[in-house]
Amino acid sequence: MLAALAFSALGCAGGAPAHAQQTAAPQAASGTQSTATQTTTPAQPAAQEPSFFDKAMAWFDPSRAKDNTPVTDAVPYSVTIDVSGDSAARTAVTDASNLDRLKHTAPSGAAGLVRRALADRERIIAALYTEGYYGGRITITVAGVPADAPAAFDAVEAARRAGSVPVVVKVDPGPLFSFGTIRVEDPSGRPLAGAPSPREMRLVPGQPARATAVTAAERIIVTALRDQAHPFARVDGKDVVADHATHTLDVTFHATPGPVATFGPFTVSGTKTLDPGFVTARIDIRPGEPYSPQRLEDLRKRLTAFEIIGSVRFREADRLNAQGQLPIVVEVSEREPRYVGFGAKYSNTDGSSATAYWGHRNLFGNGETLRLESQLTWYAEGSDAVPTADPFGYRVSASFTKPGIFTANEDLVAEAAALREVTNAYVREGATFLGSIRHRFDDDWNAQVGVDLEQSTVQDTYGTTDPFIAGIPVSVTGDTTDNVLDASKGYKFSATVEPFVAFGDSGAGPVMVKAQLSAYHAFDEDKRWILAGRVGAGSIIGPELLDVPAQRRFYVGGGGTLRGFDYQSASPHNAYGIIIGGLSYFTASAELRVRITDTIGIVPFFDMGAAFADEVPDFSAMYYSVGLGLRYYTAVGPVRLDFAIPLNPVAGGSKYGVYLSLGQAF
Repeated sequence: MLAALAFSALGCAGGAPAHAQQTAAPQAASGTQSTATQTTTPAQPAAQEPSFFDKAMAWFDPSRAKDNTPVTDAVPYSVTIDVSGDSAARTAVTDASNLDRLKHTAPSGAAGLVRRALADRERIIAALYTEGYYGGRITITVAGVPADAPAAFDAVEAARRAGSVPVVVKVDPGPLFSFGTIRVEDPSGRPLAGAPSPREMRLVPGQPARATAVTAAERIIVTALRDQAHPFARVDGKDVVADHATHTLDVTFHATPGPVATFGPFTVSGTKTLDPGFVTARIDIRPGEPYSPQRLEDLRKRLTAFEIIGSVRFREADRLNAQGQLPIVVEVSEREPRYVGFGAKYSNTDGSSATAYWGHRNLFGNGETLRLESQLTWYAEGSDAVPTADPFGYRVSASFTKPGIFTANEDLVAEAAALREVTNAYVREGATFLGSIRHRFDDDWNAQVGVDLEQSTVQDTYGTTDPFIAGIPVSVTGDTTDNVLDASKGYKFSATVEPFVAFGDSGAGPVMVKAQLSAYHAFDEDKRWILAGRVGAGSIIGPELLDVPAQRRFYVGGGGTLRGFDYQSASPHNAYGIIIGGLSYFTASAELRVRITDTIGIVPFFDMGAAFADEVPDFSAMYYSVGLGLRYYTAVGPVRLDFAIPLNPVAGGSKYGVYLSLGQAF
């Protein structure tokens, strides 16, 4: 026996007889074998009468306001829900039942209880459809009488005198339906060219025929057609036929792809302090290019990377122009140009710091940024290399970025700083400057070349030096991740080559080479299980170890490289046990980020690494640590608390490490 179902945008729709004992899907007349077909005709959504499932799914909306108005003539009741079948059906029915959810909120009068019971029937039908049950039977009685019987009101009135009114819900879900034939047709009834396959629509024949999958398939069809340059693609309707003999659900979608289009002119609106021409210059989509939603998404990502731009919305025209092009309005929302903030970081191995900053996101009207920052640090244990040194340090810096220095793809980036740095290996006091030109190759990759200058006085275990250092750093970076502070997919890569010279020293200048790769993979769609990994390595080529200024050598240990170890401690030491740094390093980390709730997560992790006296890492002399982290997820990113234990601790070093900061470890 076949039954036709019409699905709305939110679920299944179809007439349901008024009696309380009801099959969950309309069926053909008894004793006949026929196909009943019901096709939803194209119509504007605003003109359609809300269907059964529009109403039913709205009942499940958690954003609906609760009515706390005191109930008059309250009728207390007790409810019993009896569901045969598997646990999925029982859970779906119980979750859908307002009789159960609101059992501690008595309805008003006998009519209120009867209305609640009758409404539950439709909610339960909708819940069964979402699990793939289309032949279910539902019986709801109030005070032993069917809820839709004329005597129901009198029965409730009589029963309430004795206490709570008994309400019984009995549900037989019937057989689980699976998907049968899946078709996508054009307006002429022929198979639609370019339509996604049943597997791509997640309507695989033989799999449970959940109603939510059917409605989700509409979005997949439209998305697939828009990806093929059909901006006006739509699904006009669908035929959904339940075959009760084979327990299968056949679905035919009726789709109109609309014309193939190319991009038309772009118009910018919504800017306030930002010059509209700044946005226009960075729209690299030219009129006549094939329409592509992905190109628009890439443009959105690129524009919102500028600090002044808070959001970007594309408003597409409702028709093509005379050239067959689609005009688009780029609506920009700006962020506040000025901002202030502060931060703090604590670690028992790295020392603590407090930071305050002020910034401007649009200094001269073309996306220029300026950030002034001051930081105070405290290295509680003091410096082993300079025991008499004050443990307090500071850093005062100014960072400036000028987008579009030559073309829209080149930016000027500069930072100047005055600092005092206290570590176990050295104490540095001086000034630095780094200026570079950054070129964007595409939305993921860019390169920089610049100049690196430093004039510092450095004290270490071998004395005091103050050479002037100059270098030419060249770097390449790539980033395909989906979130700066909490990535769930993609990778980050950076590599730098910097020849530099310390004036006053003899011999050719060294060349520093380093690279790092981080990768992320979510195992589920909700991103509750994420595997993250990081590996990094570097080498200073050319000089002997002690010919390299102490602040330019490599160090490993602490929250940024090897958790659980003291800052810099997994590095070469001299004969007196003082850290002196190395000419090479290697680090690697792995984390499993598990989100337990929407705001709480745990992160077991493993770190390894060390710095080495030679130019090439010695992998037989590695250090290892394990630990567990706690994450509290906020709107601006996760708050991180990590606890780590060294597996092969450095002699005299820490036995554990604690780290508290904003953002993931990497």
